[in-house]
Amino acid sequence: MTNPVHVIGAGLAGSEAAWQLAQAGVAVVLHEMRPVRMTSAHSSGGFAELVCSNSFRSDDWEHNAVGLLHAEMRRCDSLIMAAAGAHQVPAGGALAVDRDGFSEQVTATLRAHPLVTVVEGEVEGLPPADWDSVIVATGPLTSEALAVAVLDLTGEDSLAFFDAIAPIVHVDSIDMGVAWRQSRYDKPGPAGDAEAYINCPMTKSQYEDFVQALLDGPKADFHEWEGTPYFEGCLPIEVMAERGRETLRFGPMKPIGLRNPHRPDDMGAYAVVQLRQDNALGTLYNLVGFQTKLKHAAQVEVFRTIPGLEQAQFARLGGLHRNTFLNSPKLLDPQLRLKAQPRLRFAGQITGVEGYVESAAIGLLAGRFAAAERLGADLAAPPETTALGALLGHVTVGHLLMAKGSFQPMNINYGLLPPMEAPKFDHEGKRLNNTDRGRAKKRAMSVRALDEVQAWASPLHVA
Repeated sequence: MTNPVHVIGAGLAGSEAAWQLAQAGVAVVLHEMRPVRMTSAHSSGGFAELVCSNSFRSDDWEHNAVGLLHAEMRRCDSLIMAAAGAHQVPAGGALAVDRDGFSEQVTATLRAHPLVTVVEGEVEGLPPADWDSVIVATGPLTSEALAVAVLDLTGEDSLAFFDAIAPIVHVDSIDMGVAWRQSRYDKPGPAGDAEAYINCPMTKSQYEDFVQALLDGPKADFHEWEGTPYFEGCLPIEVMAERGRETLRFGPMKPIGLRNPHRPDDMGAYAVVQLRQDNALGTLYNLVGFQTKLKHAAQVEVFRTIPGLEQAQFARLGGLHRNTFLNSPKLLDPQLRLKAQPRLRFAGQITGVEGYVESAAIGLLAGRFAAAERLGADLAAPPETTALGALLGHVTVGHLLMAKGSFQPMNINYGLLPPMEAPKFDHEGKRLNNTDRGRAKKRAMSVRALDEVQAWASPLHVA
């Protein structure tokens, strides 16, 4: 019997990596330090716990790059995508999940798999030398001992950025005489629900007062981490406000595509706060885009000035934590192995991807690469024309073509894929305008990606 592959960390990436290995017939030892040792962001010992948003973002495979990544992962028998689909909650065109049910399914599935052995407890420092194949998927909250050991091995300094968490409120504490249910532009989600969001309107004066309260409110201090940048895709709301008083109105609080049924003759709200369902029961909703570093008392005071949330009861308040990631293009090879010690692979956010789906996707890649290696097979990287291949290129070689020091966490986007010329005519021969050409181009790139990922997605089997 061959040695097992050790996977350190049972977050999104580690859980997906373990699943891909086990499904290929390779024994896995999955190490998770929780609940023996908890982190500042987690609240349970469950696998794949979602500590920030409950959204996997757009599920539109034709016109959105993360939706394309969803589709590619489903074709690769992704455990994360299967659990997300089973625990989906209404979110317009996005794929959002009941975070507890999602985590429980991932945990139960892996614990029940005959080839997966779960070991609770922290892996301190570098893994033992006799672990000849290891996937380090410890995420943005990698324990200090392991992080220091990896840094010593590579001779690099860790890079880091701040990531923030949005508050969650009890839905029955929202005043629906002020707020209303509607998805932007009435766009239905995968389940057909066009009323997936709760909307709280603001007048101009209310918005201006709210922005001023964000700017004036006391913030959490992190003096020991001064100089750490924010990830641009998850900025605290008060940091956005500091960039200009209208920034929020053109960001998470944009009022377009919404109409207030309580005031049908009104021209529309000046700004709107949206809340998205956070659990399957529909009892909890999170404030979309409201990541924050405001102190807890200030959050309660400021967020209760939002019309409709005057009596809001919070199930969780927002927070801020520090994420770390490697200089992956320099340190990792094209199969995610550490060049300084190839028995170690890395997966998830620590490789320099941002987002739940992207983290799980890198776990999927690492798991399949490790399985192929253990089985004596030769598994090439997925085509660069696919979202999986483009994401792999981002964390291994893509940024080597850019200016030195430019490597930063990134979400999947069409800019990472090889371009295609936008079609000028539709299938009926009608000339397309610029907007329609852009959408047609994205669809063509997505169709190409799904065609080309199919062979790579074929199951790996024991020889």
